[in-house]
Amino acid sequence: MIESDTMESPLTNKVVEIDNSLKQMLVDYVGKQYATEKDEGTFDVTVKMITDTLANEFPEFVLLMAEENWLRGYQQGLNDAGLYEKQPEQDSGTSE
Repeated sequence: MIESDTMESPLTNKVVEIDNSLKQMLVDYVGKQYATEKDEGTFDVTVKMITDTLANEFPEFVLLMAEENWLRGYQQGLNDAGLYEKQPEQDSGTSE
């Protein structure tokens, strides 16, 4: 599978709005990583840029978040399957 075949969240290319000190720190740090000499003044940092930087420089954090997300999704799937199995069969119009 190539990257263009994967689904992307609309948040991926969203420019981060700075509304707290943590976001300010992340935007400043990531902006310095991505900015070139041609970039002057305001430099837009996206959620994807922050995610990529964290994945490269703090992979343990990103792995923990991915594992937690996977486990919660798996548990939800099991819960949904259990609910589906417990629901009484609806009359389909056929009798045995």
